[in-house]
Order: sequence, then C-alpha cells, then structure tokens
Amino acid sequence: MKEITREVYLKWYEEMLFWRKFEDKLAALYIQQKVRGFLHLYNGQEAVLAGALHAMDLSKDKMITAYRNHVQPIGMGVDPRKVMAELLGKKTGTSKGMGGSMHIFSKEKGFYGGHGIVGAQIPVGAGIAFADKYFGRDGVTLTYFGDGAARQGSLHEAFNMAMLWKLPVVFIVENNGYAMGTSVERTANHSDIWKLGLGYEMPCGPVDGMNPVKVAEAMHEAIDRARRGDGPTFLEMKTYRYRGHSMSDAQLYRTKDEVEEYKKIDPITQVLDIIKENKYATEAEIEEIDERVKELVEECATFAEDSDFPEIQQLYDVVYEQKDYPFIPHKL
Repeated sequence: MKEITREVYLKWYEEMLFWRKFEDKLAALYIQQKVRGFLHLYNGQEAVLAGALHAMDLSKDKMITAYRNHVQPIGMGVDPRKVMAELLGKKTGTSKGMGGSMHIFSKEKGFYGGHGIVGAQIPVGAGIAFADKYFGRDGVTLTYFGDGAARQGSLHEAFNMAMLWKLPVVFIVENNGYAMGTSVERTANHSDIWKLGLGYEMPCGPVDGMNPVKVAEAMHEAIDRARRGDGPTFLEMKTYRYRGHSMSDAQLYRTKDEVEEYKKIDPITQVLDIIKENKYATEAEIEEIDERVKELVEECATFAEDSDFPEIQQLYDVVYEQKDYPFIPHKL
C-alpha cells in the first residue's frame, strides 16, 4: 500500500474538513429552500471515502453508490462548484441541474452515481466490473450501499455472479447503524452484515469505518485482490452518521447522548490529533487549511447561487434525438 505520510494526513484533514463544511453549507441552503427535494448528508462517514481514495487508482478505478453521494465525486476529482450547482438545480451543475441531490454523476471521473432506488447500484456495480473484465481494462469498481440496502434480494444475485465470474469489484456496506431509521438489530437475526459474504465463499470482514488508516488498509487488500483477477471482496464499514437519514428526519430512534459519544471518535478529529501529536503542522498551518476550506465552500456556494436555472428547452435537449422525427429541434 502507498505509504501514509505527513502529506497524506494533511490531505486527509483538508479534504474531510472540506466535505464536512461543504455539506454543512448545503444543510443551510436546504433550510433556505434553495436545495429542494431530499438531502442526505455524509457527516461522520468521511473516513470511508478518504481511506478508499488512498487505495484507489483514479486513472482506471470506478465508484458507484446510493443517494448519500455529494462528496464522493468531489473526492474523485469532480469540480465541487458543479456539484453544489447541481444540488441547487442550476444549469452549471454536473447534470445541468436535472439530477439534483441523489443523482450526481461523472463518467469522465469514473463516478457512476448517485442512485435513488435502494440497492439498485449493487448489480450495476457488478456490471461495470464485468465490462472492465470483458474489455481488459484492469479497473476495479467500488460498489457502496447502506445497511438497509443489504436486505435487498439483488445483493444476493450480484454476489453470486461476481463470485462465479471473479469480477473485479469490491462491495462495501456503509453500516451507519440505522438505515433510514431502524436499527440493524431490528432488521435481521444477525448484526454482522459482513457475514453475508460467507454464503458465497467471498472474502469478507468488518472494518473500523471511522479511521481512514484502517479503511485504506482493508481497501488496498480488496482492490489488489480484484486487480489480480481473484474476484470480489465484501467489507462492512462500521461507521456513523451525525445527521439524520435526510434533512426531514426527526431522529426519534436515537438519543443526543448517543450522537455525542460517536463524535468522540470523529474521523476528522482523529486525523487532526495525529497531525498535532506528530507535529506535522503548526497551529498557523492548520488555521491556513481551515481558512482555505472556508473560502472554497463560499466560492462553491457563490458559483451555484449566481448560476442560472435551465431554460425550458433543456427538457427536450436531454432526451434522445431521433433523426426521422425532426419536429423538436435540439441545441446540445
């Protein structure tokens, strides 16, 4: 695995802090009704992404996930201003404002969504991996889903095919404990979701999803296995979300004390503590990072708010153009 150096810790701190503040800004814009529909935030789960990115080869590896999907494309290189604009429904967004919160997408950067149908991305992720194997592209697909989606039948179909064909895919369940609002203990007679892989003789296991180092180590092993042609791995990232399932979640299923306990192992705080303990940065340098993050978040918000909404014509431009049906002119 690539060495986890001082530069990596500083990068992790800046990126995870930016992802957190970026979504905090989205929450504020949602309250102002500038972000419409649903809004599912990633606060608390940032180590899962930071560790995975350290193990990935972004020149050929791909990622697909559910609807908690704002910061993943940013981590893979998508312009955060365009992500913010998409959430505000502006034509400068990643999908010209037509996708919104749950459907961020960038084929160019290897990010294949953002899927609103629970569990739909699991077989699609296996399909992307099949394409890479078929065309000999040496890429690995990271397929994320939540603990609620782990109960979908499509998971078993995808697991079976992935093992049968030794597909280069890593299945990752981000177990934040509550799915939409029901604890894992109440949805099955077992609480170790990773054990679902045992039925398919798929390498599987739990990972501390609040620690980017542990995530990076587990992801490196799984990605390396897939790239060698030895097939998939199933990892259960034990993580926690500090906000509700969505912005409309009253969170009646847990106490504020529980949330505060988990904040004691906040992944951003963990990384910052290591930076300070090892003197990787001075207080002044940390403040510079904090200021850069603040400025970039404001830049994204300004860009999104100043952008225009799409014209009505765009409704017709984003559908298939049929040559023998010339009655609707396309501009794109």
